[in-house]
Amino acid sequence: MGSVLDTMGFGGGTMKVTVEQIGKDRGEEVIVRCHDPGAEWVSNVTEAASVHRMICGWQDDSMHRLRLSDVFYFEVVDDRSFLYTRTAVYEAKEKLYEFERLCEGSTLFRCSKSMILNATKIDYVRPSLSGRFEAVLSNGEKVIVSRKYVADLKRRLEV
Repeated sequence: MGSVLDTMGFGGGTMKVTVEQIGKDRGEEVIVRCHDPGAEWVSNVTEAASVHRMICGWQDDSMHRLRLSDVFYFEVVDDRSFLYTRTAVYEAKEKLYEFERLCEGSTLFRCSKSMILNATKIDYVRPSLSGRFEAVLSNGEKVIVSRKYVADLKRRLEV
């Protein structure tokens, strides 16, 4: 059963917000119906929905539940997967393609053959060699965005 919560002015028009209560047997989801999937408000809704996704990271034989939104990047090195947060590094059980699937609809995106980067953790970017970009993260770390993924980076940063 759906109920209209509010109707608000937006971009010269109106936007209807509907919340539907479902049973515990169904998975929760957010569906966005829009004219422009690249609109800022769509990114905001997507980010808000992904804040609650969790992933497990391992550190010294202890499992830690991490919010996907706290992950700066996910990297595979020598067939081992790692999650990097602001101050810590955790080992992950997921393969790169599994983590990429988990990140669909979030602010994390593939930035190289072996790394997935959180766009919201980027302070600034600058051109590097051979069409690549260097992204400087809010914790001071620097990562390279391969030229194959630069267009996606620019789209996510709206440049």
